[in-house]
Amino acid sequence: MRKFLAVCALLSVFATSAMAAPASSKAKSAGSAKIYGAVEAKDGFLGGRLFDVLDSVGGTGTWMEWDVNGVRDPSVAKILDPILNSQNKPKMIWVITERDKPLLSVLLPKGAGEVLVFYELGKLDGKPVPLKLNKVLTPDVVFRDYKQVSEKEFVHLDRPNLKISVLDKMIRFTYDNPDKTPLRYDPDFATKTLVDKHAEVNDYLGFLKYEYSMMLRAFVQSTRGIFNWQPWHWYMDSWNSKFMITPKEIEMILAKGVRPDYITVFKAKASTGEKVEMRTTGNGFLEMVITRP
Repeated sequence: MRKFLAVCALLSVFATSAMAAPASSKAKSAGSAKIYGAVEAKDGFLGGRLFDVLDSVGGTGTWMEWDVNGVRDPSVAKILDPILNSQNKPKMIWVITERDKPLLSVLLPKGAGEVLVFYELGKLDGKPVPLKLNKVLTPDVVFRDYKQVSEKEFVHLDRPNLKISVLDKMIRFTYDNPDKTPLRYDPDFATKTLVDKHAEVNDYLGFLKYEYSMMLRAFVQSTRGIFNWQPWHWYMDSWNSKFMITPKEIEMILAKGVRPDYITVFKAKASTGEKVEMRTTGNGFLEMVITRP
């Protein structure tokens, strides 16, 4: 408990300075929203059944947890506001984007059991806003999927190679999963034709975008309530483009012909003054560092 309270103080300082059959897959109108379907569990979703149902609906996509303190997309708020203001408040809320139209999933109490209701959204329509850190960061909420192993270190419950260190002026996330084949750097890149250079830069850009998505899943989506952006906003060009590595920067790295220690893929200064940087070694080590002035 003493260790936990110590981390609480650090975070405060850091931030402040039996199923029923599913409904028809055809979307039904529910006021201005469209109900895509619903799955009921009369005794509640026991064990891993909840996530089995989500996966069966979402396919290979990733469900992202909606943050009550994050930016509210109007299309999402239109559905959630009446539910949040009702007596039957939702237990959990997720969004998935890897489909033609995004889906919103709401887990609601129903009698002695629960029901998952799916809403189909026309689009996620939140307007880009500056990135900022929320003022209140509570460890038992932020690090809900982690266990505390020392005064300042947390380890993910399911992935022990995913760790967080909380220091006076820094939160550092690391994920270490070494690749069998390290990222290649051609020492003759500078002598290649413009066409070949362009093709290689595009290859690296695609790889680094994949690494960025891995960092989002590992760092942003495994925690809650740190940032004002919802998890899906981090993937949107209209939100992240100013902070992402550019083809010109990749070309400059490749022109050196030697392997850098790290490649910074995302770098932003939050409106609250903190710096947020995501970087990769290209060999399975990923890192996100949040530093305060």
